[in-house]
Amino acid sequence: MEDMSFFDRMIRNLRSTSKHYTGYPKDLGPSKIISFTSEREFVQLLHEGQPVAVAFTIKCPFTKHFDKVLEEAASEFHPHVKFMRVFECPKYPGFCITRQRKDYPYIEIFHKLNYLQTANQGKTSDANTTKYAVKVLPFNYDVSTYGFMEFFKRLEIQSSEPK
Repeated sequence: MEDMSFFDRMIRNLRSTSKHYTGYPKDLGPSKIISFTSEREFVQLLHEGQPVAVAFTIKCPFTKHFDKVLEEAASEFHPHVKFMRVFECPKYPGFCITRQRKDYPYIEIFHKLNYLQTANQGKTSDANTTKYAVKVLPFNYDVSTYGFMEFFKRLEIQSSEPK
């Protein structure tokens, strides 16, 4: 067996320790992205307490790259942030149209679920209805794992890997 050159050892070390894209596919394991199926499931996910990054998509050429970035970011932030993807937004008009956005794909972060205590001011309300407010933050950083790191750093959310 021939000894590896300094350059080969350096490149192998860089590939094994680099957290950012180096041009080589990473083994991310099973997908950590949750597929949107209903608003009820989405609300249950919010009740878990972690921020939820929701990607709203339609079929377009950019979606392939977008999916790879989401997979990498979801594996990076898995226990601290949940990632959900709404495939084909036109299939869920009640959820997507309320966002009032026309440019796809885009990401919004749902953060800090607060329950609203409302006083009945002569109005009747259903006892089974829970009212809540969620802080919705538009994701306007670079669509990359680094962009997610910078965004979540602002929210003081750490990645899954300690430094």
